[in-house]
Amino acid sequence: MTVTTPRPREPLPIDTVGIETVLDVVIPVYNEEAGLEPCIRRLHAHLTTKFPYGFRITIADNASTDSTLAVARRLADELAEVTVVYLAEQGRGRALRTAWSTSDAAVLAYMEVDLSTDLAALPPLVAPLISGHSDLAIGSRLARGARVVRGPKRELISRCYNLLLRGTLAARFTDAQCGFKAIRADVARRLLPRVHDPAWFFDTELLVLAQRAGLRIHEVPVDWVDDPDSRVDILATAIADLRGIARLTRATATGAVPVSRLRDQLGRGPIRVDTPGVPVSLPTQLVRFAAVGVASTLAYLLLFLLLRLGMSAQPANLLALLVTAVGNTTANRRLTFGIRGTRGAGRHQFEGLVVFGLGLALTSGSLALLHALTAPGVALELAVLVGANLAATVLRFLLLRGWVFHPRRQSWPSPGDDRP
Repeated sequence: MTVTTPRPREPLPIDTVGIETVLDVVIPVYNEEAGLEPCIRRLHAHLTTKFPYGFRITIADNASTDSTLAVARRLADELAEVTVVYLAEQGRGRALRTAWSTSDAAVLAYMEVDLSTDLAALPPLVAPLISGHSDLAIGSRLARGARVVRGPKRELISRCYNLLLRGTLAARFTDAQCGFKAIRADVARRLLPRVHDPAWFFDTELLVLAQRAGLRIHEVPVDWVDDPDSRVDILATAIADLRGIARLTRATATGAVPVSRLRDQLGRGPIRVDTPGVPVSLPTQLVRFAAVGVASTLAYLLLFLLLRLGMSAQPANLLALLVTAVGNTTANRRLTFGIRGTRGAGRHQFEGLVVFGLGLALTSGSLALLHALTAPGVALELAVLVGANLAATVLRFLLLRGWVFHPRRQSWPSPGDDRP
């Protein structure tokens, strides 16, 4: 059955006539006395020559303990378009909420003080908001067309984080943490009171709420060069982000986030469903995924016993696993993620086998590592296998939800796909 939902009403373009400040760019800083001045002067020169409307640059000092605040105030005295906001507490999210909430600009943006993102992407970032095409805009280092220079460690962390967001919160944006974003002020006034994180998870929470509210999020592929002097504590940030994901997942699952009321307040109406039939509820998907998993396990055991009558254990195990892996992907495609028709089925099966292979490598690798380190008993082997299989199951669900059957990918044509 095809479900038809009303298309969200289009946002109105911003009437720039009579508005003194169209764009307010916030630069959150903490102990940046050396890098602040060149950043502000470069940004100010770019906006002066490239941006056709009135602008402001707001330096949001997060309780710096060096001379950052003095440098900021000196720049504000010299440059009319520069202002300073001082906060007694740290936190990027807290700085953005404070600066955006008190701004009179029509479009609110922010970027990092290191200017890792090429400023040439700024006009394409804010233009869709001024024209009324979009409600939010984000720079993306992972979108097609982006050019990124950074180490493999940060690249891996970034991709894993965004895959985790797809698997847990069904995120449709590609890059949550790129420090290059903009939002319409009228939208920000509705969303900011609902965003609770005061630190690095602020971006993700804002984007997830915007997506759930049916807002248009525009992505701009950026040229981005990693700052080798970055002082971000990766481990502490990762732990905080995982806590934020757990909190937001729980809030959306229990209804603590008033998505329907937010959509009504923003005038967007029911959110558009790009892929009819795809379950939106994470708990529903988890229940169906678990049911398919139990059925697959029983089918595997039965098939293994039948094959074992005519062949040795290893080939029987491999064949039973392959057959049930294909069946598992087919069942999850139809039952868990609600995808019908034959379009993309071949690609789904191939990617499903890749996911199966990763899970198999995780369980087999864990067992091999155990035997390499010690001579385990049966109880220890079973404990390791149970733990590895649990991890493999979580990995499989995240990859199926965030990659193989992600709603955004279902609209992409693949060579040889048949229409339903």
